[in-house]
Amino acid sequence: MTLLAVLDLTLPLTNPVLKFFVILTVILSAPLILNKFRIPHILGLIIAGAIIGPNGINLLLRDSSIILSGTAGLLYIMFLAGLEIDLNEFRKNSGKSMVFGMYTFLIPMTLGILAGYFILKMSMPAAILLASMFASHTLIAYPILGKLGVTRNRAVNITVGGTMITDTLALLVLAVIVGMSAGEVNSSFWIRLALSITAFGLVVMFLFPILGRWFLKRVDDSISQYIFVLVMVFLGAVLAEAAGIEAIIGAFLAGLALNRLIPSTSPLMNRIEFVGNAVFIPFFLIGVGMLVDYRAFFNDWETIMVATVMTVVATLSKFAAAWLTQKSFRYSVDERRLIFGLSNAQAAATLAAVLVGHGVIIGQTDTGEPIRLLSDAILNGTIVMILITCTIATFVAQKGALNISIAETMDKEDESADTPERILIPVSNPLTFEELINLSSILKNRQNKSGLYALSIIDMESADYSIEQDNKIRRMLEKAATIASANDLRLNIIKRYDISVENGIRAVIKEQQISDMILGLHEKKAISESFLGRLTEGILHRNNITTFVYKPVQPIATIKRHMVMIPPDAEREIGFTFWLSRIWNIGRNTGTKMVFWGNDSTLDIVRKIHANYPIDAEFRITEDWEDFHRMVSDVKPDDNLIIVMSRKNKISYHKTMEKIPDYLNNKLSKNSVLLVYPMQLGISDYSLIDINNPSMIEPVERLDVLGKNISKLFNRK
Repeated sequence: MTLLAVLDLTLPLTNPVLKFFVILTVILSAPLILNKFRIPHILGLIIAGAIIGPNGINLLLRDSSIILSGTAGLLYIMFLAGLEIDLNEFRKNSGKSMVFGMYTFLIPMTLGILAGYFILKMSMPAAILLASMFASHTLIAYPILGKLGVTRNRAVNITVGGTMITDTLALLVLAVIVGMSAGEVNSSFWIRLALSITAFGLVVMFLFPILGRWFLKRVDDSISQYIFVLVMVFLGAVLAEAAGIEAIIGAFLAGLALNRLIPSTSPLMNRIEFVGNAVFIPFFLIGVGMLVDYRAFFNDWETIMVATVMTVVATLSKFAAAWLTQKSFRYSVDERRLIFGLSNAQAAATLAAVLVGHGVIIGQTDTGEPIRLLSDAILNGTIVMILITCTIATFVAQKGALNISIAETMDKEDESADTPERILIPVSNPLTFEELINLSSILKNRQNKSGLYALSIIDMESADYSIEQDNKIRRMLEKAATIASANDLRLNIIKRYDISVENGIRAVIKEQQISDMILGLHEKKAISESFLGRLTEGILHRNNITTFVYKPVQPIATIKRHMVMIPPDAEREIGFTFWLSRIWNIGRNTGTKMVFWGNDSTLDIVRKIHANYPIDAEFRITEDWEDFHRMVSDVKPDDNLIIVMSRKNKISYHKTMEKIPDYLNNKLSKNSVLLVYPMQLGISDYSLIDINNPSMIEPVERLDVLGKNISKLFNRK
């Protein structure tokens, strides 16, 4: 009895330890149990919240702690939506997002006003407020799309963009209706609202990236970086509320502002997604479930009628918007399911609107009872509508996302069979391999989590060899594996004993069928002509694979532009598309602007690729590499210089390449540099050409392989 008295098991639970234990148990068990019945885990958490909440078995109250954690989870969902959106696709599809945003705002507004005024017999202001609740929606199903890897689908992009539009408009309607009810809507109201929203948008979209780049360049502690991100999310939310709009808009814009600084393949993104999906978002879903009151559905016929009308109108109007969007842009049925699944769920903005409207008193009855702008029946009907629309949304979104994910997986398997992607990182300096792994995660196709090899070679003939050195290398490789796991990558560790480093690298390339190699150079070490000479003779000449030499001066996520210098005739080399596909992935995976320098014939091919596989890119023509100093004169402090090199006497070799070490050491020592050595004809002693194995290329002159490589190495989205 003493133990029970200490724990205080009276319902609802008040002991904070017990409350947290119950919630964690629900987060762990609810999805596992309901998955057996093929119920999405998101819906499972909402149902669990309804069961343990005050309207269920009254195990927990929806108190301030639940509301606080749930608010953080809601902001997290909106932040992730802004953070994970493909900005290039977002910019490309901004017109489509606007169209969908207006569809999903105007159709629910129109049907909602008609239903509220004529069917539910509401006043016009109340009917307009009710319609704004239908127009807004919450991206409840977004975590499902993240787990299935389809968040960068074009349909998801336009839906997320449309969400920002319709939620902003719906919340502005809420502000205006409430202001009208209080008699505050006048010219000063509109001026104040316009100025505050403009100032808020400018601060978030222009100041946040500057602060983010400054912080991430100077602080490499993973915990501090994550806390900084949380600070920016809630700062954006606070600024939004100060501007007179809902906090979710601020969280979404904060995600957009930090989008380019947190690549999808980075360790920081992995931590953000992990904590959000494990803690914050489940708290929000459980909190939504606690709002559900089943008793109102059985005890009050008016609530049943109101809930039925609201659910039918909200669902039909959102489906109509998704259907019109699909037909307008000729999307597939599964993409329509994504649009409808994401936009049908009513939760955050809807709940905010109904609570505000329910709190506005517009009069009183003869008995002194207050007359509210939105009645108790509307409040209870809204809770039922939230449950039903979230249920429909999760099932529909999961079906569409699963079908698309399966189709993309099959495509990836076909591509991986044609073009194996295996990247080798010879590890020697513990101060550089973290940035080398980060670079490799960006050069790779983001769906490929394997195919990464860390190699350390122990020279058995070296006088410095010892057991202590052997153990040091083992610990270094283990640390490399830890860093890779933070990037959600599987790192294959290879420790090799050989007579020389060059011989060991060559053997591993053959044995593992390596397609690319990344070599690191510490930022304090100069890129000298002698270094490049030893590199070419010792490693590059004997290994005809795409090789990158990287000197990181700052984290690659903080780079503003990548300046890609392409020599004349580079497109005539057999390895052209292999290195270009890797560089293209930098633009895809980071969203950073790529500036390509080259002659007209080379850039003409790059432009054609860009037309089919768009990234944020700019093209600058230079016909003479003798003018190399003019190209590098435009390089700014936060730019990364990518220079495509060549071995001597090969097709794309230019004598200016001999001067590049001086340029890099004297004028660009504070910039990160990536040297690219393509596969080239006449280097390897192999006689068999096999396009599926880039390390085995025969000297051929035909360029018809170029088109074949492009179709295999570039993924159309």
